[in-house]
Amino acid sequence: MTSRKQLLLTIAAWLPLSLWAEQSDWQVSGFVSGQAWYFWQEPLDPIQSDSNVSLAVRPEFYKAWNEGRDSINFIPFGRVDQRDSDRTHFDIRELKWQHVGPDWELRVGADVVFWGVAESTHLVDIINQTDVVENIDGEDKLGQPMVNLSLIRDWGTIDFFVLAGFRKRTFPGPAGRPRIHPPVNPDAAVFESDDEEESIDLALRWSHTIGNWDIGLSHFHGTSRDPRFGFDADASGAIFLFPIYEQIDQTGVDAQLTWNSWLWKLEAIRRTGQGESFNAAVGGFEYTLYGLLDSATDLGLVGEYLYDGGPVETRSPFESDVFTGFRFTLNDEQSTEALFGCTLDLNSSSRFCSIEARRRFGAHWVGSAEVRTFSSVPRLDPFFTLRQDDYIQLELAYYF
Repeated sequence: MTSRKQLLLTIAAWLPLSLWAEQSDWQVSGFVSGQAWYFWQEPLDPIQSDSNVSLAVRPEFYKAWNEGRDSINFIPFGRVDQRDSDRTHFDIRELKWQHVGPDWELRVGADVVFWGVAESTHLVDIINQTDVVENIDGEDKLGQPMVNLSLIRDWGTIDFFVLAGFRKRTFPGPAGRPRIHPPVNPDAAVFESDDEEESIDLALRWSHTIGNWDIGLSHFHGTSRDPRFGFDADASGAIFLFPIYEQIDQTGVDAQLTWNSWLWKLEAIRRTGQGESFNAAVGGFEYTLYGLLDSATDLGLVGEYLYDGGPVETRSPFESDVFTGFRFTLNDEQSTEALFGCTLDLNSSSRFCSIEARRRFGAHWVGSAEVRTFSSVPRLDPFFTLRQDDYIQLELAYYF
């Protein structure tokens, strides 16, 4: 069944399923949203357009029993896109059973697990695959089938992960925008592992709070979520990229120090398996000015340095960059907040800037806006193929 048909069936079944769940003592929440994009520069590919709209639905069904020690959480997600058939997709973000013991927890099923403390990028966050068609910021993730056992001790929490099956990264189709050029054909993916998408990956993490420090140490063994790319051509001679997923080991550390109005942050990794072993890191601070000018508004000042010593084929766009940003939180009834940030490449002076703003209207509606721009991008920069894809995104969501 295609993703479009799966999504339409999900939307058609959403209302009666929600009514049934409420009658069956399930807690039902979630949102339905409409999204519009506008690109004010000419596309690099004539089949691309300067505008796009889409609809998304993300319900959540939750049920607990056994005095709350057992629970089931189900979060399907789907989107219908006007122009990009590859962005019309369906995914189960979560479908898990959780049991809470006296000093341990067990989760079985699809889940989303987040690791990291930095603002500009999350190097240690490796459990879930990125859902690139949702947003290029890397914050949206596909659900990962897993078994997760947490052992909770006075000296910290140890999480064991058995990741059952690999999820390929999503990519915009030829008509999608923004996208890299030439387009990526995810169906032509190549795997180093003979098990391909049926591979079993393993991960381990220790986390603990020591005074004002929050610390995490992790290790991952399995198929890399970050592919490198090869070139090929179809029967008509059109060039496309195909992902290459290699076997890696990655050890990571994330740490955050809370000190008065300061947050000091660090994420660092060492990875083997993609050519020579390499290190990457991001570190910096966030300083908050509370009650700006005797108002309820808080202003956060963010600064981070990004380093990636990996091979050119797998290196992120942020191999030696500085991120600076400002976070406004109005602390009003509408939960108004905004984040402005720019990443400057210290080698080429290219810049990637973004604005994200969000505000609630009434009890159920939330409006948001995003602006992303690319400027002074040299030919060898990974952002070069996005140089014409500056855009604004407007979204209105109804939460129930």
